[in-house]
Amino acid sequence: MPNYYQPEIETASREKILEIQNDKIVKQVRHVYDNVKYYRDLMDAKGVTPDDIKSVDDIKKLPFLSKEDLRIAYPYGLLGTDLKNCVRIQSTSGTTGRRVVAFYTQEDIDIWEECCARAIVAAGGTNEDVCQVCYGYGLFTGGPGLNGGSHKVGCLTLPMSSGNTERQIQFMMDLGSTILCCTPSYAAYIGESLAEMGYKPEDNKLKAGIFGAEPWTEEMRRSIEKSLGIKAYDIYGLTETSGPGVSFECEEQTGMHINEDHFYAEIIDPDTGEVLPEGEKGELVFTSLDKEAFPLLRYRTRDICVLSRKKCSCGRTHVKMSKPMGRSDDMMIIRGVNVFPSQIEAVLLKEGYPPNYQILVDRVNNTDTLDINVELPPEQFSDKISDIQAREKKLESAMRTMLGIGPKIHLMSPHSVARSEGKAVRVIDKRKLHD
Repeated sequence: MPNYYQPEIETASREKILEIQNDKIVKQVRHVYDNVKYYRDLMDAKGVTPDDIKSVDDIKKLPFLSKEDLRIAYPYGLLGTDLKNCVRIQSTSGTTGRRVVAFYTQEDIDIWEECCARAIVAAGGTNEDVCQVCYGYGLFTGGPGLNGGSHKVGCLTLPMSSGNTERQIQFMMDLGSTILCCTPSYAAYIGESLAEMGYKPEDNKLKAGIFGAEPWTEEMRRSIEKSLGIKAYDIYGLTETSGPGVSFECEEQTGMHINEDHFYAEIIDPDTGEVLPEGEKGELVFTSLDKEAFPLLRYRTRDICVLSRKKCSCGRTHVKMSKPMGRSDDMMIIRGVNVFPSQIEAVLLKEGYPPNYQILVDRVNNTDTLDINVELPPEQFSDKISDIQAREKKLESAMRTMLGIGPKIHLMSPHSVARSEGKAVRVIDKRKLHD
């Protein structure tokens, strides 16, 4: 029997959802136009007024916002209310340029935490669960979002934050954690650490994991599920729109339900900006329908995915987005070929390697180079050079089939690739240093 946190919304009819969206978009566009000069100027330049927006069908008339706009408007240029009404900021974990800072009223936080509560309940969470939150706290949205959602569900919440894996495992085993929330790469590391400490998957009480904040493949999902003895659920979000909980997986796991009463989703052609029909692959664009402090309209996420309204066995009626298939802005173009890190990870996992790897891109004598450092698990490690070389050649062949270009594979000794307790740094592109 499916569980819902807010059944009247999560299973609402298509007509009811549209009614909510149409009502909210009219009010939100007026709110933004009246309170956010930066976006008002964009609307004026495009010749659009709030009176032109009568339903979500009219959203396509509005101008887009990009991360570049957020940087230009930093820190207060996109604020939609008086600062005295704001109670918190969160910020991206970006490492270059100006950070993105998002503002929240108390109402914004309440809505965000409700969205995270829906995700926890969809993963089987109840007030009898022990929810261990190992996402980073502080400015990063992962920890605060799932922490608030866990409270709303009534779980016993362990606000662990990331890092100190030995302590994580101690609390997990001693307090009988049943739900784990963290990045997929950290979940994989916890599973690896448990095995090294002599624990079997059935020794812990975990039943579900809610993992997000970085790309991960179906192969990685199965690997984590096996190592921890759980069902692994995906969750999606952006600091710019609130944080995790914009969408989440149900038990069917054929995509993530978008909380359509709070976020309106479009898929566009990333080159032309044209809105694409349902089922076509393109760039995901979100409009926050009721965010007060940081109300973004038509924000380009750069995530490539597909939307589907196919009926879901869980009974939820909100549109589903596929797992992002890459990003239009972190796609690597190597020797003229489009390469996504998720493609590389899929090959590694299919070939039986753990997701501990690093991609190194460089340019030598005006030619792009692609090197992939892959860590061998202890049971596969060999000190025979011929064995290693043969396996490297086999993996290079599998990569060439997937990518269309041949990388140089370097199989490394166990624990030689740096572990991540937050977001994994998968790609080092040295070409940017030469250009």
